[in-house]
Amino acid sequence: MRRFVIDTNIYVAFKNNHAAVVESLSFCDAIGMDAAVIAELITGFTLGTREAKNRKELVAFLNSPRVEILAHDQETAEYYSLIVKKLRAKGKPIPTNDIWIAANALKHGMALYSFDRHFEEVDGLLLVERR
Repeated sequence: MRRFVIDTNIYVAFKNNHAAVVESLSFCDAIGMDAAVIAELITGFTLGTREAKNRKELVAFLNSPRVEILAHDQETAEYYSLIVKKLRAKGKPIPTNDIWIAANALKHGMALYSFDRHFEEVDGLLLVERR
């Protein structure tokens, strides 16, 4: 079973018809969208010129039966704190929102799909191979 959590850059690539991303997502059984990704997307929409169109497309994507919105809860916070501790010990910080995204991927046992290489620093995080 293929279950991915997608990062903001993957959603954007999907919407831009990036062939490898479209193909990878078409074969997914489940797609997780962390609340931080949704917040980043909506922020981008409000700063852009096609807010209504982009919001409508996001709602349609989120309403797909394969998509699950991943909220932050106490268990996610526990993963978050563990990631921060390990990254700090390595001297390899990553952006705060990306820690939340990684924490939810770990919590749900899903691979993370992102173009950002800094996720490689998160111990135990499964990553989708980038093409």
